[in-house]
Amino acid sequence: MKSATRYVYTILTILLAATSLHGQDIPFSDKFFPSRISELKLALIDLQQGDEYFMSGKPALYKYAIPHYERAMKFNNSNADLNFKLGTCYFSIRKKQQALELLNKAIDLNPEVNPDAYYFKGRTLQVLLKWDEAIAAYMQYGEFLGKEEPIDDITRRVAECKNGQELIKNPIKVKIENLGLAINTKNPEYNPLITADEAELFFTSRRPGSTGNQTDPEDLEYFEDIYTSQRINGKWTQAKNLGTIVNTTTHDAAAGLSPDGHILFVFKGDRNNGDILMSYIDNGEWTKPVDPGKNINTKYHESSACLSPDGNMLYFSSDRPGGYGGRDLYKSPWDPIKKTWGPAINMGGVINTRYDEEGVFMHPGGSTLYFSSKGHNSMGGYDVFYSVYENEFWKKPTNIGYPVNSPDDDVYFVVAANGSNAYYASVTEDGFGEKDLYMVTFLSEADKPISKMSVLSGYIIDAVDKAPVSAFIELIDLNKQERIGTYITDSKTGKYLISLPSGRKYGAFVYADGYMFESNYFDISDSSTFREITLDVEMKSLEAGNNIVLNNIFFDTDKTMLKPESQMTLQQIIKLMNEYPTLYVEISGHTDTDGRDDYNQKLSENRAKSVVDYLISKGVDSKRLSFKGYGETKPIAPNTTAESKSKNRRIEFRINSK
Repeated sequence: MKSATRYVYTILTILLAATSLHGQDIPFSDKFFPSRISELKLALIDLQQGDEYFMSGKPALYKYAIPHYERAMKFNNSNADLNFKLGTCYFSIRKKQQALELLNKAIDLNPEVNPDAYYFKGRTLQVLLKWDEAIAAYMQYGEFLGKEEPIDDITRRVAECKNGQELIKNPIKVKIENLGLAINTKNPEYNPLITADEAELFFTSRRPGSTGNQTDPEDLEYFEDIYTSQRINGKWTQAKNLGTIVNTTTHDAAAGLSPDGHILFVFKGDRNNGDILMSYIDNGEWTKPVDPGKNINTKYHESSACLSPDGNMLYFSSDRPGGYGGRDLYKSPWDPIKKTWGPAINMGGVINTRYDEEGVFMHPGGSTLYFSSKGHNSMGGYDVFYSVYENEFWKKPTNIGYPVNSPDDDVYFVVAANGSNAYYASVTEDGFGEKDLYMVTFLSEADKPISKMSVLSGYIIDAVDKAPVSAFIELIDLNKQERIGTYITDSKTGKYLISLPSGRKYGAFVYADGYMFESNYFDISDSSTFREITLDVEMKSLEAGNNIVLNNIFFDTDKTMLKPESQMTLQQIIKLMNEYPTLYVEISGHTDTDGRDDYNQKLSENRAKSVVDYLISKGVDSKRLSFKGYGETKPIAPNTTAESKSKNRRIEFRINSK
């Protein structure tokens, strides 16, 4: 009987030990695996190799620890520290659910496992939008830190969760689409940049086949290169490397783009602590990137950049001293006299926070600034914000909302001129790689960014042989009689693209060596919606018999006195006459058919005379000038509508001899 009792006791002891062992934090020790010594040795090697990546402190290397830790897990999946490490590694590659399961298991096995397990549990729950559970995990982590340790990061994370709870209550209506395999690969793609008309895309990728085809020893990823793609018939072409003039054997990242796509900002991480360089389109090719000057680049970190639509203000991010904290946004005005960018000005506490601001982008409309920030009411990491410039002040930034923003980093958000589409990089489990590029389509007018502007585009060609002309386009504010900016056509194609913010009347002068200038007029002073204006210009050579319409010569109804808005066009005529001193020209006046014939003839003649008199008063030899009034005898449009009649009321410039 005693032997039977002893047998039952032994069985119960074994069963209790096994039950206890199942919930224990089991070390990788021969004490626990006496019959599996050879397997244990292999597992310990994997642990050591995994720890070399994990203990580097570089999250970018965590993914290389994963296969080692996974093999060790097959041997012993009840080690709290291993579950913590593998869970953290899974979080780094955004395998969120697997990460949460492992972190929970690590804590269950040993509540006193590395305290960071609670932090990464909170981060994982936050990314999964489980706000209350995330807050609880962060609070547990805070208890482990103790009173002597800094808890600023925990306070911020809890605030992010509370922000997220509010933001997802009112999601914005958008469609988010992956740009596809023509753009994205299994490698990271990020920092998208677009021209104002969405015709061309630039971005950064770390894919095989990059310039030099080498990997960075810091994270074992391929060095960054800049790639480009064109949108043809609504589809993006296969992305191409921008070439060795811009890309080098080290890091070259897309940092910003002018609205017309003619100036590319390139981030160079191996200069100082990170510098911004500028590359320009020249005869269809990108130039070697150059330094924009000491007011932009310092010994500190400068990264993203963009230009105002007129090209006269450069916005960029920097962590130089004297800011509000971390990286701040700055602006630098162009100095036309010194031909350089002026001293950088911090954009102030409305825009900048004690945390980082990055990914700056000025909408082509000129009044809305987009950027990413870890401050304000971010729901996690970087969120995308926008601020509107009104009454000479930037308004309090607005979080663009969920689901564009997520509890993860959302950086480099660029919006097309029409305000309907935007582009950004995101990390999703259903993407092609670590980071992919996506297009955001705004489905609701209430959520759609305000785009009170127009885009003027077209081709400048020779009137005879139709070949592309390398021309300059000078944009004028006719109300203020001020030059807004000068733009250059693509000499290889003749294409140009100009953003026209609303609220102005514009004059556009096109000129090139050996050609007569062309002038046009655009009134978008009361435009409340986006417009696309196409204007192809055929340039006429400086040959006898050629003539142009001076579209920006203005008179009041039935008057012959030149209006002030005519000044810039008159200056262009004077400039041309001075550059070509052998030109002899005729200034002619024309009217529509309203009114008596004799009255119209006299009115047209007097208007032409007013132009000639002005030119003479400014020093043009009167012998080189003649004038004539043709009244209504030479219409260029039917006199049937107000618009066509306005075309017939004109002043022309004709070359008599050269």
